[in-house]
Amino acid sequence: MTAHETSEGGQGQAEARGAEGGGDSQAARTHLSAAGLRARGWTPGMVRQLLGEPDLFRASPHVRSSPPTRLYCVERVEAAERSDAFRAVAAAAARRCAAARSAAQRRRREVLTRITAEPIDVPRLTPQRLTALAVEHRNRRDEQRTYERWAPQPQPSGTATVESADPTALDRWKVDYLRHRLTRYDELLNGLYGATGRAAAEELLRRRLYAAITEAYPLLAQECERRLSERECGPSPE
Repeated sequence: MTAHETSEGGQGQAEARGAEGGGDSQAARTHLSAAGLRARGWTPGMVRQLLGEPDLFRASPHVRSSPPTRLYCVERVEAAERSDAFRAVAAAAARRCAAARSAAQRRRREVLTRITAEPIDVPRLTPQRLTALAVEHRNRRDEQRTYERWAPQPQPSGTATVESADPTALDRWKVDYLRHRLTRYDELLNGLYGATGRAAAEELLRRRLYAAITEAYPLLAQECERRLSERECGPSPE
């Protein structure tokens, strides 16, 4: 056990117990959590390097089994922030963050450029063949969903047929089938992790795929447009 742990361990446990009975407000004034340090620009590596072990641990009053919150004395944090070591480490962290941001932006531009230029090869099928494959795909997916449910004896739903399906449902199934055939283009999004950049790339790819389906099968234009509108506005209430 370190000297720091020896001198502070008993106090830390006592303060943690006190926090459950109303000591939280005092700890909030005199100590910072990991989240508080992040808000001040600290990274986990900077905490380990410049602060080391926390000054006290505060038990969670809500979830007893959760790890205790690590708290750092504000005075010690402020002293560290005035040091040359902090300025050097913070500058290095900022450079790494800027480099990572720049690399992510470059990757996003590359992916958007590739999505824009990539030819979308939609399978060209006769109306009868497309309808048959769409119904078959729908039945296969429906059966898979049935067996994925938590049921001791799954019972597949009724099998659809070309004759029993209404035209609107057939259009949905046709687009479902064609979109399934085009899932390989989703690989264009590989390497995109930022929420904003990935959302823009996914939207561009989605629009290109539905535009290609519409070009190959003009009668499916309304269904493709409906799907794009649902993505933008959400499903309309029934």
